[in-house]
Amino acid sequence: MAEEPGLSDQYPTASPWPLFVALGLALSEIGVFVGLFPVAVFGLILFGGSIAGILTESGYVGRPWPTMLGVGVILIVLAAAFTLWQVPVADIALSNVGTGPLFTRLVAVAVAGTVMIAMGGVASIMEQTAV
Repeated sequence: MAEEPGLSDQYPTASPWPLFVALGLALSEIGVFVGLFPVAVFGLILFGGSIAGILTESGYVGRPWPTMLGVGVILIVLAAAFTLWQVPVADIALSNVGTGPLFTRLVAVAVAGTVMIAMGGVASIMEQTAV
């Protein structure tokens, strides 16, 4: 009796993306709520990249790069909105990163969004020039 691993004939193996989505979400929560800047940035990038991967694998999108750009823009918009809503205007300066816990965490979210936009943009350009 020969059994094939996986869920069905359409999906011969299980997807690894749910693990990375969960890991990215957990790391980003730990990083943002505890205030660990590098962990927050890495977790958000892993979370956003995993969302792009799972949407591409499932066939909802053709390529992951536009999704990464979209998630990056959403992160930056959310960070900017919370900054304008919660942080006094006088405290909004790059020299204040590290002094105020809320502003530092919002900068981590914005940095993760910026990195995702850069990754998605560069990969999209490279993909277009390779064709």
